Amino acid sequence: MKSPYELSRGELAALVPGQPDYRVDQIWRGLWDEALAIEEITTIPKALRADLATSIGSSLTRIEDVTSDQGATRRWVFALGDGATIETVLMAYADRVTVCVSTQAGCAMACSFCATGQAGFTRQLTLGEVLDQVMAAVRAAAPRRVSNVVFMGMGEPLANYPVTVGALRALHEHRGLSARHLTVSTVGVAPAIERLAGEGLAVTLAVSLHAANDELRSEIVPINRRYPLARLARACETWVHATGRRLSFEWALIEDVNDTDRAAHELAAYATPLRAHVNVIPLNPTPGYLARGPSPERVRAFCDLVASLGVNVTVRNTRGRSIDAACGQLARVTAGRRRSIPVRS
Repeated sequence: MKSPYELSRGELAALVPGQPDYRVDQIWRGLWDEALAIEEITTIPKALRADLATSIGSSLTRIEDVTSDQGATRRWVFALGDGATIETVLMAYADRVTVCVSTQAGCAMACSFCATGQAGFTRQLTLGEVLDQVMAAVRAAAPRRVSNVVFMGMGEPLANYPVTVGALRALHEHRGLSARHLTVSTVGVAPAIERLAGEGLAVTLAVSLHAANDELRSEIVPINRRYPLARLARACETWVHATGRRLSFEWALIEDVNDTDRAAHELAAYATPLRAHVNVIPLNPTPGYLARGPSPERVRAFCDLVASLGVNVTVRNTRGRSIDAACGQLARVTAGRRRSIPVRS
């Protein structure tokens, strides 16, 4: 079924010929301002609701819903119309509510430590499938407001470029989310970073770096073979100059791989010219990658060394690890078939 969130106001009006303009306004407000399903928009006649519901509605079917962190983290598995599955994570904090959305079913980037990359790629998501994830989270979070949307779920957002940009624009223009509260995570698709820099969207860009020498990064982030670190740095420079926004580097800290003093010095040397902030994420366990995250003591020592070299660095608070909802753990898709993972509550 086609999602109403991929329709323009004009396309929505075409679905209700003969209706007055204010009726289209009522439907639009019900969808975008109130995050209602078509059947729930009681400002329009019941017969019209029923008629619209035969042609537009959510593109997602919820097949799993689990929580952790005393209910503050919630992970959904959604089935798409063709049977492929994706995951979405809602995280509530004291000062904000964030939803992490997928842009692809699976991922073709094949990062060695990421469960989604291990699962492989199924297909691109449509604009409606991405926006439906956000609006499902908006409804679930009520009465609190979803204040942040991060494109950090399944898939590489910049490999589904038109849909990612379309979703960013829709959330900014129709939901009123500040561009600063929209974050795009990428493994480093350099030409797409440069293209995004020209879109006039001063969103937050988070680059999954993980290594600052080409040999190691090509091993754990294969796209580095196509866009090595020097090429990525040029794209990041373009981004910073065009948007005026601070760049973030994500660093999944892996024991005896990229947690060494040498790695810290390489990271600082790469991040400093770009004035980048570094988010360190102790590696979350995944079934297909035997390495593990370092001890808390080693995490602190690594971060202290990076900070002493003049780089702003923080350790990300891991959320949802017990329900496979943490960074790198989303993997409930492989060629449209769900992995068999026990449901936890």
